[in-house]
Amino acid sequence: MACMRLGSKSDTLRREGQAWLCSSGLASDVTIEAGDTIFQLHKFPLISRSGLLEKRIGEFKSEDGSNCIVKLDDLPGGSKAIELVAKFCYGMKLEITSFNVVILRCAGEFLEMTEEYGEGNLIAQTEAFLSEVFNSWTDSMQALETCEEVLNHAEKAHVVSRCINSLAIKACSDPSLSGWPISGGQSKSSATDKPLWNGISFSKRLNTAINDWWYEDTSSLSFLLYKRFIKAVEARGMKPERVSGSIMYYANKNIPLMTAQASPVEEIVEASSSQHDHNNNNNNPSESDQRLLLEEIVNIVPTQKGVTPTKFLLKLLKTAMSLHASPSCVENLEKRVGSQLDQASLVDLLIPNTNLSVETMYDLDCVQRVVDHFMQMQLSMSGTSSPMTNDNAQMVDPSQAINSMTLVAELVDSYLAEVAPDVNVKLPKFQSLAAVIPDYARTRYDGFYHAIDIYLKAHPWLTESEREQICRLMNCQKLSLEASTHAAQNERLPLRVIVQVLFFEQLRLRTQISGWFFAPPSNFDTSTNRNQDDAEENGQLVVVGDVRDRVTELEKECLTMRQEIEKLAKTKRRWSIFSKMFARPKTRPNKSAEVKAYFAAKAQKEKVVMKIQEKMHEQAKTMIVDENGNIVN
Repeated sequence: MACMRLGSKSDTLRREGQAWLCSSGLASDVTIEAGDTIFQLHKFPLISRSGLLEKRIGEFKSEDGSNCIVKLDDLPGGSKAIELVAKFCYGMKLEITSFNVVILRCAGEFLEMTEEYGEGNLIAQTEAFLSEVFNSWTDSMQALETCEEVLNHAEKAHVVSRCINSLAIKACSDPSLSGWPISGGQSKSSATDKPLWNGISFSKRLNTAINDWWYEDTSSLSFLLYKRFIKAVEARGMKPERVSGSIMYYANKNIPLMTAQASPVEEIVEASSSQHDHNNNNNNPSESDQRLLLEEIVNIVPTQKGVTPTKFLLKLLKTAMSLHASPSCVENLEKRVGSQLDQASLVDLLIPNTNLSVETMYDLDCVQRVVDHFMQMQLSMSGTSSPMTNDNAQMVDPSQAINSMTLVAELVDSYLAEVAPDVNVKLPKFQSLAAVIPDYARTRYDGFYHAIDIYLKAHPWLTESEREQICRLMNCQKLSLEASTHAAQNERLPLRVIVQVLFFEQLRLRTQISGWFFAPPSNFDTSTNRNQDDAEENGQLVVVGDVRDRVTELEKECLTMRQEIEKLAKTKRRWSIFSKMFARPKTRPNKSAEVKAYFAAKAQKEKVVMKIQEKMHEQAKTMIVDENGNIVN
């Protein structure tokens, strides 16, 4: 740490209670008051160095010959500054360091301690020492922190701007090449390294990231000074990723609610020991202060897409919802998350519901708005000329846009499956969120079918029409074989959907068989050998054979089953009309016949479905032939 030693006389100032006395052998003739503290000093040493004190002392008139009284309540630094200035004026031994140079510089400016009142006066001495301070990161950081005590006076003396510029130059430089003396979080952490999880320590984490050496030091600044520092490094061309990393560190340290909401281990490592020191040395700020700070932080986060991790943006959004931040702040975060939703994970998207009027566990409305923002961005990009560009003039590959849509579709389907067990999730909200994703974005509907199955199981009171309504969003043609098999046996699905699933499975099987049968000889040999190799592993041989008649028979069987289902539905309606015609007036109708008819219809429905399934499996088995085209079984 830099230090300047001034004066040669011994220190003769002593404190008695709230009073400071100068034991120089002469009676004091000036009393300086600063709040509750008084200083009994002498005129000549003071007026020979300070223009302000010369004026104040000269203007004072005493009628009874008492000491001259000068009040300096507005002196920057207060009684601490008066003590240091008095030692300087008397020529006592004084050490100027990075901790007191700013206060002395501001006090010298206030007291008009220029070269006009003596060579080598306080302003000149502190200015010379500041030049030395600005050569060191540590000294510059300490000086900037002390500026907060006398911020207005330090601004007038241009000390704040010079400290920030000095720090910005060093932060934008390579510390290994420039040789800046770094005493930030890296050195502090290495002294007290303790494994946090699986042997991961602070030093190991910090040593892997060379560019974050200044994160911890700057995180101790007030937001006003930190914001100016961030603007300074951005103006000097610092990469947005480094700026974003610093903001993430600052937010995790100074908004305790963000760390309190984070349970994964990586959040503990990310916040590291700085959060621990902050909690030990300071009381946690109030929710109001945290809310104001969060809203300010959101405004300085880099706007480039992908620079700030979606995980952190979602954590900011969760905290903003918990702290009831302003609607503009929440909307800003929702748009930011929506712009890079394809990089989000399901765990981060589970935003707890803070609205007391809504009973759902998670905030579906917030996620709906986020997904809507993503879709609007995709639609706006698809409307531009190729190659597509986003708001930041970055080239957008069409295939990359489609991949993003697919990732978001899978994310939304997983989210729907996660919220589906909540009985308070209403059908319109579930449908609305599911319908945002277009059909082309879902290469498979297995995830969405899984979500529907969970939702129907958790909401058994849904009517048949409501079940059909939600199932209309599912494209049965894009279900895998496993999902189709499960859907065909799912009693919670409407009959119409089950028949549709079976129909598309039959169509898929027919297409596959036709492809085998009409394949060209050259391609047929290669695919046949490959199919034979695959089948031999299962103990079977699957090749092309005489299957045309069996496919036709299968189609007839399916048509017959469908006609039986239609007859069954007509019979049920006729029975309902018949029971109403013969009901006795003014008496309660007998429902036993209708109940029996309902259960009989249900049993018949299950038999029909089972019969279709069995027939499909039997027909598939009979299609196994040998390599000569002869039927094996």
